[in-house]
Amino acid sequence: MSKILSPPTTFFGRLKYLGPGFILSAAIVGSGELIATTALGAKAGFVVFWLIILSCLVKVALQLEFGKNAIYTGTFIMHNFNNLPGLRLGKAHWSIWLWLSLQGLKLLQVGGIVGGVAIVLNMVFPFVSVNLWAIISVLVTSFWVYRGNYGPVEKGALAMIILFTIVILISVISLQWTPYAIHWPQIETGLQFSLPSALVATAFGAFGITGVGGDEIMYYNYWCIEKGYAAYAGPNDGSKEWSERAKGWFQVMYLDAVMSMIVYTIVTAAFYLLGAAVLHSGGVVPEGYEMVNTLSRIFTETLGSWARSIFLIGAFFVLYSTLFTAAASWARVWADAFGQIGWMKFDSVLEQKRSIGILSWILPAAWCILFLFFQAPVMMVILGGIATSVLLLLVVYVSLVFRYRELPVILKPSVTYDLFFWISVLSILFVSGYGIVQII
Repeated sequence: MSKILSPPTTFFGRLKYLGPGFILSAAIVGSGELIATTALGAKAGFVVFWLIILSCLVKVALQLEFGKNAIYTGTFIMHNFNNLPGLRLGKAHWSIWLWLSLQGLKLLQVGGIVGGVAIVLNMVFPFVSVNLWAIISVLVTSFWVYRGNYGPVEKGALAMIILFTIVILISVISLQWTPYAIHWPQIETGLQFSLPSALVATAFGAFGITGVGGDEIMYYNYWCIEKGYAAYAGPNDGSKEWSERAKGWFQVMYLDAVMSMIVYTIVTAAFYLLGAAVLHSGGVVPEGYEMVNTLSRIFTETLGSWARSIFLIGAFFVLYSTLFTAAASWARVWADAFGQIGWMKFDSVLEQKRSIGILSWILPAAWCILFLFFQAPVMMVILGGIATSVLLLLVVYVSLVFRYRELPVILKPSVTYDLFFWISVLSILFVSGYGIVQII
């Protein structure tokens, strides 16, 4: 049965078809915003605020290329990676092997999120140990992801976005009636393009992990397809009717991506400013099991001791949103990658569901084991952020191939779009290259 659907042409009509960006926003604002961004603000003060804003704004153009690729191909991203030009090792393209080589640090990153969720739950229910809460969290998450398809993931992500956005904005606004009030000269200092050498490694990790990262950009392909954008456009038959439908669904996808960017930019900026204003002044940097206690000062210092419970609610939803959406997203991309390599079957819908179901249990279990072994959530998240920055360079390369080799000529974008695309590419290459050189 054909699912071809004419795209909506009005703003409010397009709003009805948003969704993939909600999932990305829910994934983004856990590890990057609550942990890495706040830790960077605590270490640096306001001085690298510019890097956080840049990180949120410049990557969305790459996300759009991956979203467009999903619509005009209708195929999953690892399948599309495997069709890229260049060296192949066995059955898979070199890009898939490079992606796989970075996943060790990425496993650490989400293991840190598991730890964050467990620590928050232990603070609320201390009669259950942190380690046991970690096990319970991944079991519940695996069951939820295993049983659900696109709809539950989207609805769960949206609910968590609304909750944590409300909590963080209340805290930022309330800060202005405390001794930690933020003034324009502080913001102005943070908007000057400077990066102290002592902060390069932390800033490099934060750049990779804040905003939409390389992994979230890749996940966007799956969620755009599962939302139905590709099916609504229909298969590419080269006709004018198809191109018009594809362009129309591009517009829906653009709105979806931009709306999610606005949400995660606001939340990211808020977390950074809170860390810089409250924690930096006291010389306190969140680390280890004390991470959540330290971060709770952001709320108790601004709203009073009673606000600790509000923080714990917000922290749980911020962290768990990342854990939940990561489980759903990772199961898809790993199953797809293993299918291309030949380690799993991923050709039919039935095989896809089976492989995704298996990995929805295996991957969270791996995250939990890593947390139980390392017990250092902040360090784990920052290391994952560095891997994400490297992955972002691969995403830049693939985006260029998609734009100038794969995109049908009939769908060629405007000069304005290409200008923004190249600003994004060059900004990412500059910051990532600078960070790599400084670390070396």
